[in-house]
Amino acid sequence: MKKVFYLKTCGTCTKILKMFDISDWELREIKSSPITEEELEDMYKLTNSYEALFSRRSTQIKAQNIDVKSLGEKDFKKLLLEHYSFLKRPVFVTDQEIFIGNEKQNIEKLEHFFNRK
Repeated sequence: MKKVFYLKTCGTCTKILKMFDISDWELREIKSSPITEEELEDMYKLTNSYEALFSRRSTQIKAQNIDVKSLGEKDFKKLLLEHYSFLKRPVFVTDQEIFIGNEKQNIEKLEHFFNRK
């Protein structure tokens, strides 16, 4: 399995996708085709944390008046399934590895992953 979960209206996602040869990856635009519970479970198996998948920059946090500090793992899971903007993106998933978000450290790990092929 090689999937990329991204948002097509996100310039940062688009920029990151263009950095790599993802021609043999399944692209999943999360607004038009939200993640399933099964896909979220697969991601969880690689992170052991729903919080690691959660975007603290989501506009829905303020819109829904969510106190992120009070959330537990079950809450993060529920929110991730509820609205696409709660997923930190992009997310690159293979059978054994996951790369979450656009932080510099994650991009460096992605570069290393693509260069070792």
